Amino acid sequence: MKTVRRAFAVSLLLALGLCLSASAAGDLRTLYHPLVKKIAGKYRLDPELVHVVIRAESNYDAFAISSAGAMGLMQLMPATARQYGVMNVFDPAQNIEGGVRYLRDLVKLYGGQTSLVLAAYNAGQEAVRRYKGIPPYAETRSYIAAIMRSYKKPVVTTRNPTYMVKDADGRTVLVNDPADAIKK
Repeated sequence: MKTVRRAFAVSLLLALGLCLSASAAGDLRTLYHPLVKKIAGKYRLDPELVHVVIRAESNYDAFAISSAGAMGLMQLMPATARQYGVMNVFDPAQNIEGGVRYLRDLVKLYGGQTSLVLAAYNAGQEAVRRYKGIPPYAETRSYIAAIMRSYKKPVVTTRNPTYMVKDADGRTVLVNDPADAIKK
């Protein structure tokens, strides 16, 4: 147990050190961009959407905690973090992975309608369902407007890349699963 505590403390100090050094440079977005790009690509989501959500939620503060109890870069609520397998909400990689998976699920749920995706991310899916759209909360409407000023895409999709491969018979076929993209 002592080893786990020490490892956790060391990881927190390293993350804090990264944040402070990047903060001094004034560009936390640049610090987290490779991670955002990798995870967004894994789940076929627009990395720019992830960046605007992180900026709106925590302004790239990996240790942010809201008054409602949301934590980390993407401000995951404890139940959402658990649902998406995030064990340490202050670990940027875990937090971004959980947040991106949640965003991807919202994109699918709301047919890619950016304003509804953002409303659900901010106010919760139940509020969007109850009000049959964007809830009349000033905070949520402000949140959506602020994000849409820089993210001007009314519809966001999960990309489905297509790969051209040769099948066992030598025919050229198109597939969507990268695992199938191994050429024989």
